[in-house]
Amino acid sequence: MSNHLLVTGGAGFIGSNFILHLLNNSSYSITNIDALTYAGNYESIKNFEKSNRYRFIKCDISNEAELQHVFDQKYHAIINFAAESHVDRSIKDASPFIRTNIKGTFNLLQAVLLGKAEKMIQISTDEVYGSLEPNDIPFTEETPLKPNNPYSASKAGADLLVRSYFKTHQLPLIITRCSNNFGPMQHPEKFIPKTINHAINNKTIPLYGDGLNVRDWIYVTDHCLAIQMVLEKGVPGEVYNIGGSEEKTNREVIEMILNLLGKNTDLIVMAQDRPGHDRRYAMNSSKITRDLGWKPLVTFPEGIQKTIDWYKRQN
Repeated sequence: MSNHLLVTGGAGFIGSNFILHLLNNSSYSITNIDALTYAGNYESIKNFEKSNRYRFIKCDISNEAELQHVFDQKYHAIINFAAESHVDRSIKDASPFIRTNIKGTFNLLQAVLLGKAEKMIQISTDEVYGSLEPNDIPFTEETPLKPNNPYSASKAGADLLVRSYFKTHQLPLIITRCSNNFGPMQHPEKFIPKTINHAINNKTIPLYGDGLNVRDWIYVTDHCLAIQMVLEKGVPGEVYNIGGSEEKTNREVIEMILNLLGKNTDLIVMAQDRPGHDRRYAMNSSKITRDLGWKPLVTFPEGIQKTIDWYKRQN
């Protein structure tokens, strides 16, 4: 059996960390494809080319002609990270999200259907479940999908396509849904790196609404380990929630970062809340813990310190 993986979106934040994790902790060979849009950072993956188990091909998964050139062999698995993922951008223009997240996923499913890969893992998000109220129980794999913005709606649509191909064609397909990731190599427009960079440079930090929106945070290496365990032990047709069990309000996160950097909270400026801003996300990860033996290893305070140290080195 081949141990060659096709990783899509591997120049992005989570994808690049996943490739680094596998190069350091497995014997897999990896083909990384990425369209290198604004979110893809080629600098973050250049060092991977020193490995004889790695190759990179510039490719947009929504472009069928480009994708054909990638399938010059049969892959053990496709791990699909490739996605447009910024909520604010999806509100301004949803078309790239439909094209990449839905059409691109469809193209990959067709490849599995044609026998070009033995299985596929669809990397999704907790945002497909919508929003929780303060006293609601965390999302489980049985929680109905109720996306509230074009980004999460496009990811929910992709998940439903994956489910349909499993049910209709009995393909070996698995969906993972993860809470908010943080760590090295994240795009600077995202909440935590933006906060860190602004704080380091004494720039004001916007806090949307009342600052009490809650997210469940997970350090990116813990997510990567979970995906590897799903790849190796996951059951086709299943959904696995992955969360850090680290619920924090946005204000708490900003204040922790400012404190660790020795900065004053007067850098915080209140900003008008954005449209489609979900109130709370929280994940119940008991299924992947029970069935596959995964659990997060890095606490939020430990991960934040590691992340700050990395961004300080970049400034």
